[in-house]
Amino acid sequence: MDPARAAALQVALGLTPDITSGSALPPFFHQLYFWTPVAPEQLGRDGHPGRGASGLIPDLGLPRRMWAGGRLRFERPLLAGQEAEKRSCVEHVGRKQGRTGSLGFVTLRHEIWQAGVLCVQEWHDLVYREDPDPSAAKPVPPQARADEEVARSVQFSSTLLFRYSALTFNGHRIHYDQDYARDVEGYAGLVVHGPLLAQQLMLLAEDLMGPLAEFSFRATAPLMHFEEATLCCNGTDLWVRAPDGRQCMQASAVPASAVG
Repeated sequence: MDPARAAALQVALGLTPDITSGSALPPFFHQLYFWTPVAPEQLGRDGHPGRGASGLIPDLGLPRRMWAGGRLRFERPLLAGQEAEKRSCVEHVGRKQGRTGSLGFVTLRHEIWQAGVLCVQEWHDLVYREDPDPSAAKPVPPQARADEEVARSVQFSSTLLFRYSALTFNGHRIHYDQDYARDVEGYAGLVVHGPLLAQQLMLLAEDLMGPLAEFSFRATAPLMHFEEATLCCNGTDLWVRAPDGRQCMQASAVPASAVG
């Protein structure tokens, strides 16, 4: 787990790049590692691996992919500069008919091992959707709470989105190709990565609560790159609020101190 890659994310997020070999990685920084690149001809139109190309996720016949949420259990800190192993499996696959058409759901379970010890368990929820119908009414996003005890404003420039895509080897064009995001997928601008929002909330939670034992999050509405967001926390509840008050993500943290 190359320390330089983790330090590069620190720089991108405006943090002091103090990670060196032997440092404990911040929570969720394992997203920078374990890339699964596929050949260009195996990519879908959106820049992600095409249907079935990964060899793990089944082909559900739906073109649009979204990281809907996840849950993490932190057993032990991962250390930079040491080898690690990721073990993954498909835990659940399902389909249903939603308001916007057919939906496919996939839950992946990942384990990150280092020095023969299980360090992180992660459940990764994906949603697959049909192309948007231009004539259909857009879903109304939930409104965010306004009872936060801590609030921090954050901005997500197109440069940050590009850097995060590069560091996580994420080729999804909604994060860097504005014409594609607008004309094909129907967004108002570039879409801020769900994992990037979750990363910011995890860093806030760790700053306020100390080391984390568990963290769960769910994306509820997309955030555009030109919008200034507010990271909010009340107790162990966290959320991301957009300028118009809509809730973009909700999350819950369990500090390590609460589980002994």
